[in-house]
Amino acid sequence: MSVIEIRGLSKRFGTTLAVDDLSFEVEQGDVTGFLGPNGAGKTTTLRALLGLVEPDRGWLRLNGRRYQDLASPGRQVGAVLESASFHPARTARNHLRVLAAVEGLPDRRVDEVLALVGLAEVARGKVGGFSFGMRQRLGLAAALLGDPRVLVLDEPANGLDPEGIRWLREFLRSFAGRGGTVLISSHVLAEIAQTADRVVIIGQGRKLADAPLAELTTRPAGPVRVRSPQAGRLAAALAGDGIVVERGDEDGLLLVSGGSAAAVGELAAREGVVVHELVAERSTLEQVFFELTTQATAHATSPPAPGGPAPGPPAAGRGDAGEGPDAEGGAA
Repeated sequence: MSVIEIRGLSKRFGTTLAVDDLSFEVEQGDVTGFLGPNGAGKTTTLRALLGLVEPDRGWLRLNGRRYQDLASPGRQVGAVLESASFHPARTARNHLRVLAAVEGLPDRRVDEVLALVGLAEVARGKVGGFSFGMRQRLGLAAALLGDPRVLVLDEPANGLDPEGIRWLREFLRSFAGRGGTVLISSHVLAEIAQTADRVVIIGQGRKLADAPLAELTTRPAGPVRVRSPQAGRLAAALAGDGIVVERGDEDGLLLVSGGSAAAVGELAAREGVVVHELVAERSTLEQVFFELTTQATAHATSPPAPGGPAPGPPAAGRGDAGEGPDAEGGAA
């Protein structure tokens, strides 16, 4: 079931096209990583989802409604935006008590979320003395006050130490495991790779990929590595089967293209060749991210073809009808 729906979102600030015909969904029980370089349009999209930015075109829905139309939105959607601010002279507990009062929540819920995010011991400390990481935890505590089933998080790991990042990862996985839904924007690709079920990548305001993480990272990243004490015999057998051997060395290592690891292994077994190593390198999220965003930047900066604009890069994974033209610029 789609909990978050974004359809044909476009937003321009002056001459800058921040988001260009963006569409994707976030399913219940999933952690969806929302990725893109600075200026790609991530924060603009999240702010539009939360009713803080008015789209020029398109629509956005949370549980089938606009955020502005939700009854007690804080009880349905918890949000952490990068621009969150706190009164420096107010204690962490009092900051949350004010927010709880708006939603009609009891003070005991304040104490529960402070304990949940690891701030119970500093609950009566003034926020002005908090580190950036502690403020991040306080922002997450505020998002969790209403016990929402949807979390929209913009760079929540910023400022967290390694222990805090691990805690956040485990919390989000547990939250989704209980039927919650998470949309998380982050520059920490290695952490998203350990946390997300699905990934949406945007660049120049346009969608570049929308697919399960496993699907994006299972495509080959290079040649198959195979090591054998009978490398010469294996290379000849591979060539005879139309499989290209790119390079060999004195240690019996062959780099093989044009064939899968399974095909190489089966051929070696058929020929009675001993194999000591057989590895198919897979793409990492970081490799996929930089490949797609670099292509998007190249398309955006290349001159238009004669007779019309240069075509934009195709989106990978789940497609949309009606992708828009390349973005002229981007806003965070």
